[in-house]
Amino acid sequence: MTQDMSGKTVLVTGATNGIGQVTARELARAGARVVIVGRDAEKTAWVAREIGAAETLVADLSELAQVRRAAAEFRERVGQLDVLVNNAGAFFGKRQETQEGTERTWALNHLAPFLLTRELLPLLRASADARVVTVASDAHRSGRLRLDDPEFRRGYRGWAAYSQSKLANILFARELARREPGVKSNSLHPGLVRSGFAHNNGGGISRLWRLVDRFGITPEEGARTSVLLASAPELTVSGRYFSAGREVRPAPRALDDGAALRLWQLSEAQVGER
Repeated sequence: MTQDMSGKTVLVTGATNGIGQVTARELARAGARVVIVGRDAEKTAWVAREIGAAETLVADLSELAQVRRAAAEFRERVGQLDVLVNNAGAFFGKRQETQEGTERTWALNHLAPFLLTRELLPLLRASADARVVTVASDAHRSGRLRLDDPEFRRGYRGWAAYSQSKLANILFARELARREPGVKSNSLHPGLVRSGFAHNNGGGISRLWRLVDRFGITPEEGARTSVLLASAPELTVSGRYFSAGREVRPAPRALDDGAALRLWQLSEAQVGER
C-alpha cells in the first residue's frame, strides 16, 4: 500500500505509459504533487489529466540540451523536489545517434538520468526526505562496462548496449548514495513487464518481445517496487538494489565502487562537453 505522500513533490520520467505512468498515478493518488515528463506534448497532457499529475514537462531526454532545459523549467516552475524517479529508458536493436551525436541507448538510459539528477541536486538537498529512484534491470547481470567505448562505436549489439546501460544505472545509484548522504538513492528491477518494451524496433526483435509480453507481469505489478522506494517511510538504506519489493544482491560488477567512480567521472566529462 502506498504511504501518504501529502506535501511531497515528485518528478517521474517516462511517465506516459507502462510502469512510469502507473508509478506517477499511484504517487498522485497518495497525495503527492506529481510532475511528469514525456516527449509528446499532447499525450503528456492527456496522461497528466488521467492520472492527476499537477504539472508536465515536454522533453526528449535522449538529447542532453533538452534534459537541461527540462531541469531548468522544473526549478523555475516548481522549485521543490522530494523524489525523482528516473524511469525513462528504451532498447534499440540498431545503433542510432542523437542529434548531439551520442549513441541513443547510452544517452537515454544513462546520461539522461545522470544529468537530470545532477541538475536537480540543489532541490533534493533541501528536502528532509530526498529520494532518487532509478529503474534498472536484471539485464545488468549480463552487462559489461566499456569505459573505453561506452557508445559502442565498434561492434554495436543492441542487447550488449542495453545491459551495459542497466549496469550503469546501478553503479550510478550506488555512487550517488556515496556522494550524497542526505539523499536515499536506490535502483531496482521492475520485473518482466507487459509494457510494449522494445516494440519500437520492428522486425524479429519486436516479434520476440511481443511473445515475451504474453508471459510478463502487469505494469501495476511492475511499478510496485518503484512506488515502494519512492514512498515507504521505513526505507533507510541507500545505494542498494531491489526487486519484487525487497533488497537483493546485484551482480558483482554492480558492486564495484572503483568502476562506479570511473563511470561518474566519464559521465561528468560527457555531459560537460555539451
